[in-house]
Amino acid sequence: MHETMGCHLDPSGRGAHFAVWAPNAQAVSVIADWNGWDENALRLTARQDDSGIWEGFAPDAVQGQVYKFRIFSRERGYVVDKADPFAFYAEEAPRTGSRVWSLSGHAWQDDEWMATRGPRNALGAPMSIYEVHPGSWQRQDGEMLGWRELATRLAAYVKHMGFTHVELMPVTEHPFYGSWGYQTTGYFAPTSRYGTPQDFMAFVDHMHQNGIGVLLDWVPSHFPTDQHGLGFFDGTHLFEHEDPRQGFHPEWNSSIFNYGRNEVRSFLISSAEFWMERYHLDGLRVDAVASMLYLDYARKQGEWIPNVHGGRENLEAIQFLRDLNRAMYRAHPDTVTIAEESTAWPMVSRPTDMGGLGFGMKWNMGWMHDTLAYFAQDPLYRKYHQGQLTFSLVYAFDENFVLPLSHDEVVHGKGSLITKMPGDDWQKFANLRALFGLMWAHPGKKLLFMGCEFGQRREWTHDGELQWWATDLPEHAGLQRFVRQLNHVYRHEPALYELDFATDGFEWVGADDADASVIAFLRKPLAGGAPVLVVCNLTPQPRTDYKVGVPRAGVWRELLNSDAADYGGAGWGNLGQVGTDPLPAHGHAQSLNLTLPPLSTLILKPDAHV
Repeated sequence: MHETMGCHLDPSGRGAHFAVWAPNAQAVSVIADWNGWDENALRLTARQDDSGIWEGFAPDAVQGQVYKFRIFSRERGYVVDKADPFAFYAEEAPRTGSRVWSLSGHAWQDDEWMATRGPRNALGAPMSIYEVHPGSWQRQDGEMLGWRELATRLAAYVKHMGFTHVELMPVTEHPFYGSWGYQTTGYFAPTSRYGTPQDFMAFVDHMHQNGIGVLLDWVPSHFPTDQHGLGFFDGTHLFEHEDPRQGFHPEWNSSIFNYGRNEVRSFLISSAEFWMERYHLDGLRVDAVASMLYLDYARKQGEWIPNVHGGRENLEAIQFLRDLNRAMYRAHPDTVTIAEESTAWPMVSRPTDMGGLGFGMKWNMGWMHDTLAYFAQDPLYRKYHQGQLTFSLVYAFDENFVLPLSHDEVVHGKGSLITKMPGDDWQKFANLRALFGLMWAHPGKKLLFMGCEFGQRREWTHDGELQWWATDLPEHAGLQRFVRQLNHVYRHEPALYELDFATDGFEWVGADDADASVIAFLRKPLAGGAPVLVVCNLTPQPRTDYKVGVPRAGVWRELLNSDAADYGGAGWGNLGQVGTDPLPAHGHAQSLNLTLPPLSTLILKPDAHV
């Protein structure tokens, strides 16, 4: 729809064509800079095809000028000024007008990335995602960085740290900065807070040239009620349901799209494809899918309307999500869609022709809740909670999971990750290193919110920047080095990513030593490759002569030891390698006699000569 709707500059650079969907309007004007905001200067004409589309041409419009649609509704004499739902660029908040803008002018230099991104985004590829809020990652003299400066700094940092992708919290235009982008008004406009659309193209281009994928957090689940936005657009509930039991979201004080309406589905699917097509993005993380799937989400009995079968499933939203994913993978098969879905809805990341929703991956919220709850326990009591650590493997292969430690876990009074960890300061950092080690070794792709990689102590806030000064302190710098090394090991060991979503890629070695709070497992690559052994000791007590069965005889090298002194640990370990003994353990004929450092994760691999 973005190809014909909205505002499109004439190729000559002067004059623009306008089109807006307002089927219940009796008249529509374009009010703008070039016509003195005179509602009579440019009256649009309704098409004669009952589409509800009004259109017209403004010969004096030029790039950068501000405009709105003044809509005269048939309903009760209602008149309202609306931003263009299809605008490519908007005024910077708190102003709410749309800008005449062409998306031409950027010369893309990411051909190599675009030609090879299919394998980089594939299910069998390593994916370590760094989640970023652009306005608060870094600042310059207190001011937010523009897209181009952010690109230079962020690409260098992400490349240094070894992450494969960045995921941007919503950058679709939003009037309230404090919504972090989750209250979207401009589904086709990157927010003007950080620059022009071409500046955002340059950002994505630069990331790609540095071998970094870019994912966008995208919000089709709800939209704000700001008067200039989509709500009550032509004096009727055009984009949203009229009945508040269907059309109003009590949790976010926002409107819910009417997914049963063809034009609304087309609007949203066009938006999704637009970001892939015009901005070369590599995928979408779709926000709040659970709230779309259930009619009774965040509602009490009597506050929702059952579907035609009397159930609580939102049948129109289910069909929309399937249509969305079919359209995305048909047009852009080398990208990925990821669902934030927090319930046990089946087959979220299974193909639509199997009855699934068609997403490529799904956030594993159960793993996140259980793992953080376990690590919040005093190690003295962890033996009573071993199941929280192991339960995720019961369902780990039911979906294509991403393991998320996202912004949601470090806001609204939840505290930072480092402050969730128990014990003294040394134990807090040791716990967090052990947690990250387990996360990177566990089946599933990885997502970590900015600042967590160096243990920011303050809860995240969108005002200001991350506490970068902390990286000058030894314990924070050590954690940061550990995450960098984690990414290095992860990306270079196929056993840690090739079979993330297959049972063949995982084998428990020991899951039941609750008294010692120790777990051990193997990760396996495709046939013929070497496995890796992962052992976690989640108490402060070092354990010597700990026997672990392994499938290969010979020397096993330590690829990673979270207790290494370089990361701020105590330096316990196995001097870099350990040989097997012909003593059976855990169902294997060979075993390793390991030293398990306190509060640690070890990753070992059989020597290449074995």
